[in-house]
Amino acid sequence: MRHAVVIGATGQIGRVAVGALARDGWQVTAVSRGGRRDESWPGEVRTARADREDDAALTAVVGDGCDVLVDMVAFGPEHARQLTGLAGRVGSAVVISSVSVYEDDKGRGFDTQAEPDGFPQYPVPIPESLRTVAPGDASYSTRKAALERELLAAADTLPTTLLRAGAIHGPRCRTPRELYFVKRNLDGRRRRIVAFGGESRFHPASVHNIAELIRLAAAKPGARVLNACDDEAPTVAEIASAIDAVMGVETETVLVDGPPPAECVGDTPWSVPHPVICDMSAARRELGYEEVTRYAETLPETVAWIERQLAGGAGPGGGAGRDWREAYPKMSEAYGDLFDYAAEDAWLAARNA
Repeated sequence: MRHAVVIGATGQIGRVAVGALARDGWQVTAVSRGGRRDESWPGEVRTARADREDDAALTAVVGDGCDVLVDMVAFGPEHARQLTGLAGRVGSAVVISSVSVYEDDKGRGFDTQAEPDGFPQYPVPIPESLRTVAPGDASYSTRKAALERELLAAADTLPTTLLRAGAIHGPRCRTPRELYFVKRNLDGRRRRIVAFGGESRFHPASVHNIAELIRLAAAKPGARVLNACDDEAPTVAEIASAIDAVMGVETETVLVDGPPPAECVGDTPWSVPHPVICDMSAARRELGYEEVTRYAETLPETVAWIERQLAGGAGPGGGAGRDWREAYPKMSEAYGDLFDYAAEDAWLAARNA
């Protein structure tokens, strides 16, 4: 039986990937710091406790070897070297990367987006051949680029499929963009402001579709880089309407042409001046990939998970439930105040005066 070791098995992608591999006939060892088991996994899935920063612990988990090592949490060149150090005991690897490594022809990427005219203008769709940011330690993007470069350089000893994931969505996400609309609906906000005419598109990636790519790549080892996104990239306005449909509410969307009109007004987590849409043809060509679910089909489980995390909160800070910043601290850190209703009301009042 083929043996797969999955690092980061109890994370958002890992939970789904472990199940997909096990149901495909793999003997799976699910590795996490807590060594926990997910209730959705088949009974034959093995669990192991190890911190991926501990080289000795990771080596012990791999043991005499495995056919594929799947790494959800590799981050930076040191993790690449950790993986390549296992060459000889590992047949191949599948490693999660990010679309944030891409750079446009003016040298702009995700790291420059806060600068004036700093948001990248990528080709539509983005091919895997587009250049990437220089590897280094400066940021998430540069460290992911360094990870990629070292693993690709070791292709002869450890063939690795690198999956550049888009805007990951699904249950257990620590920064769910859907929170922006779900919480507003829970708070009874029946008007919302959306910048860039609601036409912004930031390619989503379902955990189920990423797990399918992992399953296919595990069965077809190779040294390659592939985009990992859904087939569709809906606009912000389409996402908002789809969330309303799941929650059974009707909301008026006030569209603003151009960027957010004021601080904390209309700036959703998807609101970008230029589209970020990835080409998925290479995955179809090389792996025979077909998406297993569409964005709208996954929304009920995503919305239900967010609602449970908020515990029925109402009001700008969470009301009787959990404060949203407590439920999603990384979301608050990444995006700031997403729910400044006073600023929104003031802008709407001035607009209608």
